[in-house]
Amino acid sequence: MSTPTSITLTTWSLEQTSPSDLRPVPAPEGRGLRIVRAGVPSAEFSRFLYTAVGGDIRWTDRLSLTYPQWQAITEKPGAEIWVAYEEGTPAGYVELDPQDDGAVEIVYFGLIPAFRGRGIGGHLLSYGVERAWDLAERWPDRAPTKRVWLHTCSLDGEHAMANYERRGFRLFDTKVEQIEEPANPGPWPGAHA
Repeated sequence: MSTPTSITLTTWSLEQTSPSDLRPVPAPEGRGLRIVRAGVPSAEFSRFLYTAVGGDIRWTDRLSLTYPQWQAITEKPGAEIWVAYEEGTPAGYVELDPQDDGAVEIVYFGLIPAFRGRGIGGHLLSYGVERAWDLAERWPDRAPTKRVWLHTCSLDGEHAMANYERRGFRLFDTKVEQIEEPANPGPWPGAHA
């Protein structure tokens, strides 16, 4: 049995404080790209997106959740999952979590590996941020959004931080810690080297 490896993990917290902060990117041409809200709360679909997008970049924090815990996340009032489809195939998603005081967190954002590097990410992020800013229009009991924020870390895709900054997010906090290197779960064993 091997000894766990310790690594340095840097986590950056970024925010926008006005809809005018967003610097959007149009949809890439010729991709047949559509972005659709997952209108029916589904633990299975949420978990599929999470593992398909995050499997090769060590998203592990939700893997131990039970079915009722996943379902509760999808049923939270104001929570939304927006899915990008290319020619009918899921390509990636943005998950929005409404919080107190008019804040909306982009909890998860990313593309399934086969769709990375094809010009989809900037547009999907732009679209997700727009939906975070207009969330109260779809949820009448919700106060208007005053802040959109997110975390990214040194384990995320190599272009994640640059994409967030190009979309107008500003850094407001940095945390550096030593952690045990997480296993790379993959979407399923052997799916990615």
